[in-house]
Amino acid sequence: MTGHSVPRLGVNVDHVATIRNARGGRLPDPVRAAKLAIAAGADGITAHLREDRRHIRDEDMARLKAEIDKPLNFEMAATREMVAIALRTAPHASCIVPERREERTTEGGLDAAGQRAQLAPMIDELRGAGIRVSLFIAADPAQIETAAALRAPVIELHTGAWCDALADGHADRAAVEWSRIVAGAALGAKLGLEVHAGHGLAFDTAERIAALPAIAELNIGHFLIGEAVFDGLPSAIGLMKDAIARGRKAARSA
Repeated sequence: MTGHSVPRLGVNVDHVATIRNARGGRLPDPVRAAKLAIAAGADGITAHLREDRRHIRDEDMARLKAEIDKPLNFEMAATREMVAIALRTAPHASCIVPERREERTTEGGLDAAGQRAQLAPMIDELRGAGIRVSLFIAADPAQIETAAALRAPVIELHTGAWCDALADGHADRAAVEWSRIVAGAALGAKLGLEVHAGHGLAFDTAERIAALPAIAELNIGHFLIGEAVFDGLPSAIGLMKDAIARGRKAARSA
């Protein structure tokens, strides 16, 4: 979905589970949050089952698959354990992301070029099971070209460096990062990839990136869960959907 179509919004429910796990027990329930998000207009749900299970747990993934009626995007590290769980869960999509135990959140894109030999059989296995594979990568030509060579049909461009530069007031660095994203999205589309984007996006940045014709989907979690604390999840999702629609409308009229 590119061009004039409005990009889809995937809502990441990881940090509902973060709040739950801070105290233990079952509440708040990330599956309930996913259902609420869908009712408010989310086009899909994303959840990252990390190796250390710091937020989403195995049973959360199983329940999400069983109980939601929109596509489930299973974020996962490139490990045999996670491939096995993905095959068992059978989500709509699996997004392979880099993962380090000591990081607070995903700090950069997957080094698909450097890990090509490791990734190739995993991607083939997931694709063979009918799972749509996405690679979460930086907007770097070598990484994008590798994704295409590996026959991953989708890439998700890491927008964190751009968002961080804007938030820190580093206009020059933000301009460089934005140029990389623009060029990366165009290259991905040229190579026949579906292009998604995510990490660090808020209302203003989502609106801006939605104006790029190649962008088909935005995956947003932490910001929406934070806004939900103050205004509720349906309100936050409604405002985000409006921002995305404004961005694409601006692209049409440009």
